[in-house]
Amino acid sequence: MSGAKFITFEGGEGGGKSTQVKLLAQSLEDAGISVVLTREPGGAPGAEEIRNLLVSGAVERWQPMSEVFLHYAARIEHVARTVNPALGDGKWVLSDRFADSTMAYQGYGHDLNRDDLKRLYRLALGDFRPDLTIILDLPVEDGLARAASRGDGEDRYERMDIAFHERLRAGFLEIAENEPVRCAVIDGSREPAVVHAEIAATTVARLGNSR
Repeated sequence: MSGAKFITFEGGEGGGKSTQVKLLAQSLEDAGISVVLTREPGGAPGAEEIRNLLVSGAVERWQPMSEVFLHYAARIEHVARTVNPALGDGKWVLSDRFADSTMAYQGYGHDLNRDDLKRLYRLALGDFRPDLTIILDLPVEDGLARAASRGDGEDRYERMDIAFHERLRAGFLEIAENEPVRCAVIDGSREPAVVHAEIAATTVARLGNSR
């Protein structure tokens, strides 16, 4: 697989993104590819400070549009300070969440105007896009049960109501349907090794099989 690539992992709560990012990174490194692991919100010093504002505290802590601007403030720092420098060094970057999460959580979950969010993306990032986006899908109740078992305190979004989570799941699936070249939906309800095997095969199929 040739050239630096940017792969993002998306989906609702408890879909196994963090696990699958690490498994794919190990597979790529075993193949001799240099990999940088990162996450959103976060992935750069200032962005990590913003993360703390978004993922903890009361559910009603922020207005939905306030969340959008906080996410994009963090994202601009993340891309400028972590993602682009790594890609410039020829490394593959794997991110646990990126801009599709803002579209799904705030655009679909909170029902903000999605055209406005698209315009904000262009303003913040221009034509920059992931080379591949893996969307891990599973039933909402199953994902929330998994997420609750983590007990890491970063549960502000998890505590939003079931209807919110159903909307954002539908949002991720619609994003994938609208951008089938970039996005691949993977059934995240299966055993991690099975999910990883499909992700690895999808990565080779989508991004090439020669270095």
